[in-house]
Amino acid sequence: TNAPRHRKAVEAQLDHIGVPRDAWDIIATSGDSARFAMFQGAVGQKVFFIGQPHDQSFFEPLSLLPDAPEIKQVPIAEAEGIVCTGPEDPLADPSAYRPLFLDAKARGLKLLCANPDIVVDRGNSREWCAGALAQHYTEMGGESLYFGKPHPPIYDLARKRLRALQPVDDARIMAIGDGILTDVPGGLAEGLDTLFVTGGLEADEFGPDRNNPDPALLDKWMEKQQLSPTAAISFFR
Repeated sequence: TNAPRHRKAVEAQLDHIGVPRDAWDIIATSGDSARFAMFQGAVGQKVFFIGQPHDQSFFEPLSLLPDAPEIKQVPIAEAEGIVCTGPEDPLADPSAYRPLFLDAKARGLKLLCANPDIVVDRGNSREWCAGALAQHYTEMGGESLYFGKPHPPIYDLARKRLRALQPVDDARIMAIGDGILTDVPGGLAEGLDTLFVTGGLEADEFGPDRNNPDPALLDKWMEKQQLSPTAAISFFR
């Protein structure tokens, strides 16, 4: 999952929303993958943090790298790189970061993006994610490093954790999600069967009834995206 937190935090979130424990075996997050890169020095030891207070767990020591250097959060003027788990205000336009990004780009700072999602729906509210800031920084000429879907590192991590439980051939793996820029192209690029959830971010594209997307509208829209997921479903129930 594209979440800018380690898997234990996502595990607690699943418990909170009532997902039964027997519905999953292991979790791999974009935050896990990005944390591993950060503690290996991907953006230096002194970093400027962009995110919300509840994402401070991103900086907790990583047991797999007991000898990793300490990562210090510093003002942007002292930073060797940027760590972004998401905007401080998820409702504010990412362009608000332009002055900061101009300075960071001039100094050649890399931005580590802990969640490549552009937006997420939280209840009835659509919020910006770290991917929107990373995209904006890249468009300005800066360098962004991605570790979640659709980029390979998170799939490598997921396969590694899955293999630790049991050998599973790729033919038995399905990538699932509502992100046409993340879930679907990521799964296809990895050669996996891919299930597109139509009732999520793009629901308005497929007719007024979210439970019954119009097949003709779906086919036309997918042709425009130049993507062909294996199957589609409105919601999980």
